[in-house]
Amino acid sequence: MAARLGLALRNALRYFPPDVQEQLAPEFAQELRLYGHIYMYRFCPNLEMKAYPVEQYPCRTKAAAAIMHMIMNNLDPAVAQVTAGNQGRAGSSGGKFWLTMSYLSQMTEEQTLVMYSGHPLGLFPSSPGAPRLVITNGMVIPNYSSRIEYEKLFAMGVTMYGQMTAGSYCYIGPQGIVHGTVLTVLNAGRRYLGVEDLAGKVFVTSGLGGMSGAQAKAAVIVGCIGVIAEVDGAALRKRYQQGWLMEVTNSLDHCIERLREARKRKEALSLGYHGNVVDLWERLVHELDTTGELLVDLGSDQTSCHNPFNGGYYPVQLGFAEAQSLMASDPAAFKGLVQESLRRHVSAINRLAQGNFFFWDYGNAFLLEAHRAGADVGKPGASKMEFRYPSYVQHIMGDIFSQGFGPFRWVCTSGDPQDLAVTDHLATSVLEEAIAGGVNPAVKLQYMDNIRWIQEAAKHQLVVGSQARILYSDQKGRVAIAVAFNQAIARGEIKAPVVLSRDHHDVSGTDSPFRETSNIHDGSAFCADMAVQNFVGDAFRGATWVALHNGGGVGWGEVINGGFGLVLDGTEEAEQKARMMLSWDVSNGVARRCWSGNRKAYEIICQTMQENSGLVVTLPHEVTDEYMLQQALQA
Repeated sequence: MAARLGLALRNALRYFPPDVQEQLAPEFAQELRLYGHIYMYRFCPNLEMKAYPVEQYPCRTKAAAAIMHMIMNNLDPAVAQVTAGNQGRAGSSGGKFWLTMSYLSQMTEEQTLVMYSGHPLGLFPSSPGAPRLVITNGMVIPNYSSRIEYEKLFAMGVTMYGQMTAGSYCYIGPQGIVHGTVLTVLNAGRRYLGVEDLAGKVFVTSGLGGMSGAQAKAAVIVGCIGVIAEVDGAALRKRYQQGWLMEVTNSLDHCIERLREARKRKEALSLGYHGNVVDLWERLVHELDTTGELLVDLGSDQTSCHNPFNGGYYPVQLGFAEAQSLMASDPAAFKGLVQESLRRHVSAINRLAQGNFFFWDYGNAFLLEAHRAGADVGKPGASKMEFRYPSYVQHIMGDIFSQGFGPFRWVCTSGDPQDLAVTDHLATSVLEEAIAGGVNPAVKLQYMDNIRWIQEAAKHQLVVGSQARILYSDQKGRVAIAVAFNQAIARGEIKAPVVLSRDHHDVSGTDSPFRETSNIHDGSAFCADMAVQNFVGDAFRGATWVALHNGGGVGWGEVINGGFGLVLDGTEEAEQKARMMLSWDVSNGVARRCWSGNRKAYEIICQTMQENSGLVVTLPHEVTDEYMLQQALQA
């Protein structure tokens, strides 16, 4: 331990010349003792951290200024509840921030900045067509990619958990998860309840933090009754003060009474329950058992269950402050209570699921951790790692991914809301024109959902930080929207470059067997070729920057994911890059899903090959003769 701490201190001091090391050493050592990592707080920026208009950054290239804009947006306190929190990180210390920004200000079109898990390795000669920035986060040798090893490596300052868009500088605040939750709940209603109108339907879940707080706003947008439990009073109050929660209560009696009233009136409601979600689920079971009334239709969980023993999930047996104290003083006892709580959590859900209630895993490793805790989540008659409840990718979003739809996003670097309004109008027009030109019913439904989303997003004022928007689109839609934006920049209708990006949680960007690739059934769900190939392919097809990460929403060591940034500046070159890179960025994942046996992906990739003679994909032949297989295996 002493040797590792000494190495951590040495690693931090090597950023500074010898004449100041003696002064810095005691400060850094104190940070290490207090926080388990050296954050170099002395060097944390004292300027107002936000996404400034792109022309205000000192730079030699438009690309560098756009990257600075995105970094500072990720570190904006209004945005950074996730990126600078205990989970995903956009950076790891104040000193590294200034060094990174210095390099970007110097960078030319013939240099690439290389980032090793938050460490700016330096500027390296490259070609104008190469990425200006290449990011890797958490690329640890597989046998050492465990939570315990991560804590050691992060303490030494040699790796970082970038999660998803935090570490690639493309996080845009809660808007992205609001949108994803809107689509998930809408499509859950269609699949499980057979309805388009969710009025009077009840969705129960937990978590009101940086990402999960979006659930409250999403419930109101889709028109259902959302009841969201949260143990942290500060998080709950924040969502109420910003208007995302319409009402709050710490009384289960009042919660049930208000829920019944809203169901009867079919009113859209977001109700925050200040308490543990296990208590809420168990009360719903009590109501069912004593009155015969099932008060909930849909359910999920958005606690940070990928990190359950370090504050991601709080046990029902203790209050919030008491749990925090035990977590610090006796981690083993805290872990035991968490696992007992998970077992109770699942038991209540299992009872409700005997009726017309549907639960899904939201990709936060809830079912995985419940399984590890010994909860009854196994699918009867299936292998030990198949769960009785699907992930939202398996049942709800998987087919959408297989059609090439995913969370495409853009940022107007001018910082001008009018530019965002122009892009909203252009994106809506592109989708409306595609519908008018004729698309299949499944594609039309997704386009219409996203046209509705753009209208609702503007109405609900979902922009936090940079002027950004997100929508789910397929390959055709993404390319057409990018071309429309680029041409509008050339005409002067949009005042400054637009950065295109996406969530890593997408068609091709993430290999995650319990989330994004949970509907891959050919045995390759635990393979990461798709995400790595996507990162490489984006790099040489025109991306302005690319990122590859270990760890995502389901936790360190459980996923490989990547993303990109592409700067549109109104030039013909930018349009060519967008056409080439965005096509690959979608087709890669559709082709992989096709090869795994997904029929919708098969149809989409065949259609795409007909439209592009340069695309030639290996197609699978069906193997349907089960008798032949059994005979061959028995021979």
